[in-house]
Amino acid sequence: MADLFAEEPLQTRPEAPREDAPLADRLRPASLGEVIGQEHLTGPEGAIGRMVAAGRLSSMILWGPPGTGKTSIARLLADSVGMRFVAVSAVFSGVADLKKAFAEADRAAEAGQRTLLFVDEIHRFNRAQQDGFLPFVERGTVTLVGATTENPSFELNAALLSRAQVLILERLGHEALGKLLDRAEELEGPLPLSGDAREALIASADGDGRFLLNQAETLYNAKIAEPLDPAGLGKFLQRRVAVYDKDREGHYNLISALHKSLRGSDPQAALYYLARMLTAGEQPLYVLRRLVRFASEDVGLADPQALSQCLAAKDAYEFLGSPEGELAIVQACLYLATAPKSNAAYKAQKAAFRSAKETGSLMPPQSILNAPTKLMKDIGHGADYAYDHDAEDGFSGANYWPQGMEPQTYYEPVERGFERKVKERIDYWNRLRAERSSD
Repeated sequence: MADLFAEEPLQTRPEAPREDAPLADRLRPASLGEVIGQEHLTGPEGAIGRMVAAGRLSSMILWGPPGTGKTSIARLLADSVGMRFVAVSAVFSGVADLKKAFAEADRAAEAGQRTLLFVDEIHRFNRAQQDGFLPFVERGTVTLVGATTENPSFELNAALLSRAQVLILERLGHEALGKLLDRAEELEGPLPLSGDAREALIASADGDGRFLLNQAETLYNAKIAEPLDPAGLGKFLQRRVAVYDKDREGHYNLISALHKSLRGSDPQAALYYLARMLTAGEQPLYVLRRLVRFASEDVGLADPQALSQCLAAKDAYEFLGSPEGELAIVQACLYLATAPKSNAAYKAQKAAFRSAKETGSLMPPQSILNAPTKLMKDIGHGADYAYDHDAEDGFSGANYWPQGMEPQTYYEPVERGFERKVKERIDYWNRLRAERSSD
């Protein structure tokens, strides 16, 4: 690995890229004002803009998707306030590299030069390594600028987060990506694309400016004679795989979006998020497990068929496999989205479990205790049990609660779907119970 911490003083202003450097490098912004799409941070009212205007930086974590300018911003920050710039990558660097960087920062501080330490992919350092930054950040040896694509709340130590400001970079929008292509065309000439194909190229970038410029460079290098239409562009360029880490935040964001779209009875949005997950490679059985859970948590007895639909979809998928079986998942998704909703069963479970933990030692009434032996019958187990089928209306109205515990209400059906009928039955039984207890 190349020595990232040369003894020579590091230049704070990046050297101009070579003529044969990748297009994305040649188009790197030369000042914070040239950074595209992050004006909420770099503008005069943004956190970075204010720090630069004051001439002093605090440690920060730049959190955002790939290709949104995290590395460029870090380099330009050092340049803007005259700091020494040192970069390490958590992918390639270890403890020895960090110790060397901190030692050199100490020597630079003695000479009156402040150091900005940029740590790319900082979330890849383990907890102990992250703790190693703390003393150097606290005493000002370095101003830490970490870059991460992962949610810092999950991936970074609380102690480190308390000493750094988290700044969120936004995925580049259509207008920002269009400006990037404009800059590329100013440098390299018009892209060999029709207007519609240019729009399709921007859409394919999914907010990643680096990816967009790499695709544009591929088109330039191909020396295409006639402009491509969208269909021709699709054949020429491989389709970009959706950004989705099944064990990281993107996974939880999409399953949350799917669940909340279903709860909000929006079948169109639910179908979109379902498609996002499955086309990105999510395991269909994981999605099915979440749908089964939703059927009980958010539909419940408002439509008892919802659970059966989801389990049938699971059986159908296992029987057919992909891609044929995915239609059954879609059917279950649409069924849930259009079903009447109730979380009464979910709330009842929470309340009953909490109550059971608080009163777990109370014995049920003797009348409903099991009496499999003569001894147990002799001591009163099962005595005076009211057999409901022998009672008027098939309902005895007996008290089934432990002695010393007042009857509780955990399950409260809603006035939607099948639960409306359930509520009518419960209300009817409650009336009978009140009448018979007063006799």
